[in-house]
Amino acid sequence: MTWRVALPGLLAVLVLVTAVGVVVSKHQSRKLFVELERLNAERDELNIDWGRLQLEQSTWSTHGRIEQVAHERLNMRLPRPAEIEIVVPDSGL
Repeated sequence: MTWRVALPGLLAVLVLVTAVGVVVSKHQSRKLFVELERLNAERDELNIDWGRLQLEQSTWSTHGRIEQVAHERLNMRLPRPAEIEIVVPDSGL
């Protein structure tokens, strides 16, 4: 068989193989893009949840809330002025 006869057939096979490779590559690219978009949406939802949790944490740790819990659950109260003692550290001399 001569190259004049075999070359067009070989080129046709190579073109078909290349075309199949392009189709497979494009399909894989689309699948990966869909997965990327799903992961981006999940990331956005997690960021929203994180923001809500930070807001909730800051709400639960306000001074007013801590004072309320100390008073209600631990029966703590502010001392009266007569109950306050000021301690001066010893100068060590």
